[in-house]
Amino acid sequence: MFYQEEISALNKKNVRYLVVGGIALVLHGVVRLTADLDLMLDLSDDNLSKFLEVMKSLDYKPKLPLHPRALLDPEKRKEWARKKNMIAFAFAHQKHDYKEIDVFIDEPIPFSGAFKRKKTLTAEDVKINVISFDDLVTLKEKSGREQDIMDIKMLRELGGKHGKK
Repeated sequence: MFYQEEISALNKKNVRYLVVGGIALVLHGVVRLTADLDLMLDLSDDNLSKFLEVMKSLDYKPKLPLHPRALLDPEKRKEWARKKNMIAFAFAHQKHDYKEIDVFIDEPIPFSGAFKRKKTLTAEDVKINVISFDDLVTLKEKSGREQDIMDIKMLRELGGKHGKK
């Protein structure tokens, strides 16, 4: 698994996260090429602090010239969304520039409910908290980008053939 070390570290620190985006699609059975790890986090100070500790320990730094601790400030996140149309805070690995982790700066859907509905998968002995099938469709619908519309079509075809995952 491409992000095994990162997911393992999040689990060890008890970070409340959900894998969303392209990797979630793949884990739900959609064949799609994707390189970055998209996460939705519990945005509490405690959880974000644990997440930032993991990023630092694994040598990830913000892609933009922002201090990572700024992610803890809800007002700053609102400002980024309002002034910069930012949706996610991107972290890049300092030695492996092909590795990127994007974190939603707001809850596109309520995290607590999505976390209760999560699907827990195991890959190479690593447990992965993956957004549910229905919540993934909802996120894709909210985004409305052309790629997301195609992803929804593929998810629905899978859901229709194999039942919701």
